[in-house]
Amino acid sequence: MLNKKQYLNEYPRPQLVRDSYLSLNGVWDYAIREEKNIPNSFDGKINVPYSPETELSGVNKILKPNEYLFYRLKFKIDKSFIKDKVILHFLAVDQIAEVYLNDQYLGQHIGGYLPFSFEIQDYIKEENELIVRVKDYSDTSYYSRGKQKINRGGIWYTPQSGIYMPVFIESVSDDYIKDIKLTPDIDNSLLTICVNSSSKEVKFILDNKEEIIPTNKEVGIHINNPHLWSPEDPYLYHFTLKTNHDEVSSYFALRKVSTTIYKGHKVIALNNKPYFMKGVLDQGYYKKGLYTPKSYEDYEKDLLLIKSLGFNTVRKHIKIEAPIWYYLCDKLGLLVWQDFINGGAKYKFSTIAFPLITGIHKNDHKYKAFARNEKEGREFAIKEFIDTIKYLYNVPSIVLWTIFNEGWGQFDSKEVYKEMLKIDNTRLYDHASGWHDQGISDTKSLHVYFKKVKMPNKKKINNRVVILSEFGGFLLPIEGHTQYGKKTYRSFTSEDEWLKTYEKCIKRDVINNINKGLSASIYTQLSDVEDEMNGFITYDREVIKIKPEKIKAINNKIKFE
Repeated sequence: MLNKKQYLNEYPRPQLVRDSYLSLNGVWDYAIREEKNIPNSFDGKINVPYSPETELSGVNKILKPNEYLFYRLKFKIDKSFIKDKVILHFLAVDQIAEVYLNDQYLGQHIGGYLPFSFEIQDYIKEENELIVRVKDYSDTSYYSRGKQKINRGGIWYTPQSGIYMPVFIESVSDDYIKDIKLTPDIDNSLLTICVNSSSKEVKFILDNKEEIIPTNKEVGIHINNPHLWSPEDPYLYHFTLKTNHDEVSSYFALRKVSTTIYKGHKVIALNNKPYFMKGVLDQGYYKKGLYTPKSYEDYEKDLLLIKSLGFNTVRKHIKIEAPIWYYLCDKLGLLVWQDFINGGAKYKFSTIAFPLITGIHKNDHKYKAFARNEKEGREFAIKEFIDTIKYLYNVPSIVLWTIFNEGWGQFDSKEVYKEMLKIDNTRLYDHASGWHDQGISDTKSLHVYFKKVKMPNKKKINNRVVILSEFGGFLLPIEGHTQYGKKTYRSFTSEDEWLKTYEKCIKRDVINNINKGLSASIYTQLSDVEDEMNGFITYDREVIKIKPEKIKAINNKIKFE
């Protein structure tokens, strides 16, 4: 029987909070058809926001590329809720969504990882019917897909589709604050803010001090006695913005990521000081909800575990999370390396796997080799990369963007990198995580499994920082908590054997290379996911395999002296 509980109903947008909020999460009707026409009858009920492929959805069916997924919700809106405008928000729908309200076509959104919205005040009635039609090609087209694969297995996971993040409605005034852009500048004790609104000016209120600032242009706000943000001291400034009829609350942090010289090597700096970023890879998958946790407490538990293990960084791998995940990183103090989402056609094994053994790097203008023949797919990817930066720009914990990973749909990275710098030049970039390095961006990025890490020679570094962006991956399967039982990477049967290997690896591959120029390391990985049982915690989050204090004691030795 379908659980009638509404999931993830907390206000979903911590960086732009207003008091107008109506959650549409809960039980919707669903149907799966090969025909595109909206059906007259539906197949059953589905828990939103969970993909039909998940246990928490109550459906447990995989949407095929030749099928359409339909959602229907009937709801009421109280007249007292309605102001000048009513906005319907979707935080993510995978992969192509077409939305109808009361038989009116609102529009289409392509891409399964970013939010979109529609103004619906002209179509609202006392009783309303919302229809969403979804098409998901998964890995059979060039659209972004992450690690989803129709034929899952190994490092590729169960595909999912449809609504997997919150859906909500807000009502706002004509002069509402549409968006804000926040850029910290610790060298000049400034916050640069740009408020997007039809109002000519807004009130900026910080620490009970009020200042009138113009909208739609960048304005510098001087911060007295700046309190800098770091993982050790994650201080957030909370502020309010007001127009005549709208009010939002938000926050920012003062921090800077850059590079500096340490013992003759170029390294990463946080707040102008050398800072070793020791992190863990986080796929962001949950056994019962795949992309979507059962509650936001699951997010917080994961992040607190990362900190308890002695890490200060998390690499969000090939996934964009709900806004609350990033807020928790800001609040708890974890640096974030944010990956862009990969797309392209079917990947060639020789491109995405052989370099792990051979070390051979290809020129990424060879579109066929990288499964990027379609010009439309390349153009879509660039647009989505830009939109990703704009969407997450205000998140202070994000300090590095990963453009491409292991050649998955990589293309024209020199040109793409230049385009990204136009959007954000305040953070670091890893243009090619793992292999197919084109000699550009801020980092020389290494993925090393099964063998000893060897630092590259200075000619290959090309005046960049060296990061070990993936390594380790040691398995410790826990009986009764595995998903499929297929093994990847190196497997162990005892905690002691695993711990000894982990400690040896950290000393040999990380600590011993710090004085040779290594600037950061990302261990694979936080949790088990399906075939991959190389997490610190099981896929169901029920068993922490090794006592965190033992891992922390080893990780505490990773540092610039």
